[in-house]
Amino acid sequence: MSGDWESLRAACEGCQRCELGKTRHKLVFGVGLQTSPVLFVGEGPGQQEDLQGEPFVGAAGQLLDEMLSIVDLGRRNCYIANIVKCRPPGNRDPKPEEQEACVGWLYEQMRLLRPKLVICLGRIAAGVLIEPDYRITRRHGQWVFRDGVWYTSIYHPSALLRDLSRRPETFLDLLAIREKVREVCPEVYDQI
Repeated sequence: MSGDWESLRAACEGCQRCELGKTRHKLVFGVGLQTSPVLFVGEGPGQQEDLQGEPFVGAAGQLLDEMLSIVDLGRRNCYIANIVKCRPPGNRDPKPEEQEACVGWLYEQMRLLRPKLVICLGRIAAGVLIEPDYRITRRHGQWVFRDGVWYTSIYHPSALLRDLSRRPETFLDLLAIREKVREVCPEVYDQI
């Protein structure tokens, strides 16, 4: 595909591989430090993200920012992207064919980023990046090492807004992520 961030973004902006490209207001490519070894991946943009062109800017984004602060990270020293770059209508889950059409863009971002840690936000991202039949209720916070990269998943911030009972276990997952960042890529904290 593309050899650098600018050309990759330009190519992605022209994408019409699925129906979502026809209904978007703005492409939601990703945000953050393009050299960070820490990548957070959600499922897809919501309404506010579609309007602003940036991932996690609504209520779930505010919660994600709080979650990042627990890990001693922020948008300035990690990278945040989604499986799909365009908003599914009504904020529904992206369909498998939409995920398949779009995930190549994420893989290209990962090729450029070369992350050491990938944190999947929710079951859809984990199902694409970790294992197709991933059960987040059973496996959140568990690490998988593959091809030189550590992967884990936590509950999506939107799920935590709907179900407060998941927050204590997510807090423990976040503490474990902070320890893994310190272990695997402590240099990320020098970029604050």
